[in-house]
Parts: sequence; structure tokens; C-alpha cells
Amino acid sequence: MRFSISLAFQPVDELVEIAKAADAAGYDALTIPDHVVEIEELATPYPYTADGSRRWTHDADWPDPWVLVGALAAVTTRVRFFTSVYVAALRSPYQVAKSVGTAAVLSNNRVALGVGAGWCREEFDLLGQDFGSRGRRTDEALELLADLWSPGWTEHAGEHYPTPKLTMEPTPTARIPVYVGGLSEVGMRRAARHDGWIGDLYTVEEAGRHARRLAELRDETGATGEFRMITALTDAFLPEHFAAAEEAGVTDVWTAPWAYYHRLDCPLEQKLEGIERFAEDVLAPLEAR
Repeated sequence: MRFSISLAFQPVDELVEIAKAADAAGYDALTIPDHVVEIEELATPYPYTADGSRRWTHDADWPDPWVLVGALAAVTTRVRFFTSVYVAALRSPYQVAKSVGTAAVLSNNRVALGVGAGWCREEFDLLGQDFGSRGRRTDEALELLADLWSPGWTEHAGEHYPTPKLTMEPTPTARIPVYVGGLSEVGMRRAARHDGWIGDLYTVEEAGRHARRLAELRDETGATGEFRMITALTDAFLPEHFAAAEEAGVTDVWTAPWAYYHRLDCPLEQKLEGIERFAEDVLAPLEAR
């Protein structure tokens, strides 16, 4: 099982030190959330809480993911990066391809694109993108991105992004994996066509059910190759808990390691201590099995 550290809502001035600690302690990846702006009044409910309220405060930091990857890749050597999740349909796919592809080149191919269709209608309206077509545009954009990240000329005759013959450089020297977030059947089917699924906060039992459904969808489509089932676990604390999740089909866990020992918003010193301690308490025993 692999472990990723979520950078969600962490102060920007702490991220370099967290990244260096994660790199040294053997974590697989750092996950980076995405929103362009924080709108005060929303009619759209947040879909991942029971009452529709947001999990963060209005002053939480939301750095641009790909600028951040460039900075963190410069101070690390092995840890990977993926977005959890990037709302590609808020942007032009050409700009997405340029930003992600450049980050992949600068990080020596340590980048994956975690993508979601998006939930906040008001943010789409503000950025001038159609909310109703976001799922269809995401599917077409993912096809186009794969072409734009490949060497040579690209043409695309899609409904939303017809593309003349063009090239985009620099070209990544390895394929960029695509992970898809979303609990809906449509989201899971989209994930099954790609390289992984990014979940929310689940118990081990719930995560196992999602893993089985994703496996069924992969079988239906005849998909092959590595597939990552990435989620956070609300009832896993000890190595045996995470081992049970792995048996249930979870391949990757994203978490904030310091929260097992301190507050989620504890000082940086305690975060760094928690990163090392969780690696000793959980990562090392699991690797030794």
C-alpha cells in the first residue's frame, strides 16, 4: 500500500518543508486540491458533507497546483504529485495540457493528473465555462490531453475542442497517469477508463465496496494495466487496519499524518514530527510484511 500526504488547506509557507519531509520519509506522493476562488455566497451545496457546508474556512490557501508542483519538485527527488482534484473543465484544455506537461517535464515525470468534473456552478459561471456540459467536456479534454502530451503533430475533431494541426512543447518523456474523482456512477465509469479513482473519506468497509464496484466496471470495459484506488480512511489507524483496506482493494491512502498525533492545524514542527512518526508506526511495518 502507498501513502500520500494531502496538502489541502495548509499554509503555503509550510509546504516546502512538508514536501522535503515526505520525500525523506518514504511517502509515495503529495496531493494538491484545486479551486480558483472562494465565493462567499453559494447556492450550490458542497456534495461531500451531509449539510452541504464547505469543510474549509474562507481564508484557506488554494495555491495553483502546477506552480506549486514546480516549486516542490525543485526541493525533492522521489516523491510524486497529483491533484485531488483538478477541475479541468474550468479551463481551456490547451492551458491544462501546457501546465501539466511542463510540470511533468520539470519534475522528471513525477506528476499525475487527478481530475474531477467539478461541483461549484458559481465558479464555472465566474470563469465563463458552461456548468451543464462539464462532464462531456471533461471526457473530450482527457482524450485531447493525451494527444497534446505526445510527440509530433496533433489534430482533434471533437464537439467542444476542435483542434487544428499543432504541436505542444515541451513533451513529457513518460505517459502522465490520469486519476478521476467522483462518487457518482458516471464518475466511477470515467475513472474505470483511466488509471485510478480518487475517493473521499470512507470507512474500510465503504472503501472496499467502492473498490469492488470499480473492479466490476474495469471488467465490463476490458480495461487492463495498473489501476490505483486512492482514498482517505476514517477508521484506519494501525498497520493491521491499513492491511485490511489493502485486502479490500485499496491501493493508496491519502492522509494528513500529523492528525493522528496532534491537531489537523497544528504548528509546522508537529506536522514534521507527525510525518516521521507515522512513517515509523505505519509505513515501515507494512513494508516489512
